[in-house]
Amino acid sequence: MNIQPGQIYRSLTNRHAHGGGAIRIKVVGEPNTIPGGWNFGKVDVVTLTETGREIRRRSIEVTQLHDSAITKDGKPRRTGYVLEQSAGGAA
Repeated sequence: MNIQPGQIYRSLTNRHAHGGGAIRIKVVGEPNTIPGGWNFGKVDVVTLTETGREIRRRSIEVTQLHDSAITKDGKPRRTGYVLEQSAGGAA
């Protein structure tokens, strides 16, 4: 999986944003892949509001970001975030 700034992901949990839709996040930094470095294995994201405003910047584990809503075993994922839009357009 190639995580890049600008990608948009939607939540796979049952939590929803105030508008009723799934929570969406946007990657705003490069993943930290330097072993032993601060925030190793994490990437900076922001929450997107219904209007597209970026709020609540934070770091999350890169293992929470997925290309597909289906696991390699063919079962639906229940946690994490699935890619909704790549950095250059649609997923």
